[in-house]
Amino acid sequence: MARLEFGIMDGFDTEAAGSLPADAFDRHIEYAKDAERHGFLYYFFIEHQNAFFPCISSPNVYLGALARETSTLRFGPMVYQVPLYHPIRLAQDCAMVDQLSHGRLEFGLGYGPQKHEFDRWNIPFTERRAMGVEAMEIVLKAWTEETLTYQGEYWTFNEARPKPKPFQQPHPPVWMGAHSHHSFEYAAELNLHVAQNIDIDSIAGENFAYFKEVWEARGHPGPMPRRMLVRHVHVAETDDLARAEAEPFLVKGMRAQQRILAAEERTPTMLEHVRVYEATRDAYDYWIDNGLAIVGSPKSVIQQLDAGSKNVGYDVFCGQHQISGMSNELVKKSMRLMGDEVIPAFA
Repeated sequence: MARLEFGIMDGFDTEAAGSLPADAFDRHIEYAKDAERHGFLYYFFIEHQNAFFPCISSPNVYLGALARETSTLRFGPMVYQVPLYHPIRLAQDCAMVDQLSHGRLEFGLGYGPQKHEFDRWNIPFTERRAMGVEAMEIVLKAWTEETLTYQGEYWTFNEARPKPKPFQQPHPPVWMGAHSHHSFEYAAELNLHVAQNIDIDSIAGENFAYFKEVWEARGHPGPMPRRMLVRHVHVAETDDLARAEAEPFLVKGMRAQQRILAAEERTPTMLEHVRVYEATRDAYDYWIDNGLAIVGSPKSVIQQLDAGSKNVGYDVFCGQHQISGMSNELVKKSMRLMGDEVIPAFA
C-alpha cells in the first residue's frame, strides 16, 4: 500500500440562498475542525477575485480565524493569486498567519487564469507570470532578510523592514499550482512542491512525470518535493449508496465557463480545462473513468487511491467532499468515513 498524506479542498458557498456569508464561514470552519478531528493533515481552498461564483477573496483574514480554531491542521489557499498583491504586504500577512498558527501555513503560489479578474483591477493579464515571478522573489527575500532593497520591473524597495518573520524557518512550505511545462520547470528550479486539479488522470500523470524528470536534472539534494492531486470525493457505506448520493451533484458539471475566452486565455491548458468542464456535465462515467472523482465505499476508495497514487504519481491526496449542492450531512459523513476508515490504510 502506498503511503499518502491527506487533505481537504474546501469548496465555498458563501452566497447560498438565504445564508449570510458569516454563517457560511462558520460552517466551513466547522468543516476544517472536522477534518482535523478525523486525521486530515491539510486544509486548502481557492482564492479568486471578481468571481461570478462563491469564493474566498481575503485568504489571510480567513486563515487568521482558522488558526485560532484549530491546533494541528496545516492550511492555506491553493493558490494565492500572487500578481494581485503588494508582495511585501503578502509576505508580512502570511508570516503573521504562520505566527498565529505556530507554524502551520502552507503557501500556494499561482498567477490566475482568468483575464477578467485582472481587467477589473486594471492589471495587465499578459504580464501576470512576470509579475508573479518577481513578486515571489520579493516574498522569499522578505521572509529571510532583515532589510530588503530591490529594484525590479514592477516593484522597487529601499531598505524595507518586513515584519514579522515566519514561525517556520526559513519560511513556510511553498507549493506551485502547476499545469504547464513552464510552471513545472519553474517549480523544479526553486525546489517547490506542486499541486494539480482539473486535468484528467492521464494528463496529470504525464505532468508529474515531467516534473520529476526536470527536478532530478536540477540536482537538488532531496528529498523530492511533494506532489498533490485534488479530486472530488464521496464516501458512503456501500458503492451503490455512494453513487446514488454523489451522482446527482456531480452531473451538474464542474464550474462552467459561461463567457467567450479572450485570445490571451486560449492556452492549451485553458482550452483543455474548458473541455473538461463541459465533459463533466450530465456524464457521471466521465468523472469516474478519468479519475476526476473518487466515489465508493471505504474499501473501494482505498483501492482507487492506491492505484491512482501509483499510476498518476501523487503522494498527497486532497479531496473536495463539498460537491456543489450536496447537503451538509452527506459532506460530513463522507469526511468522517474518509478519516476513520480510508486514511488509516495509508499511514
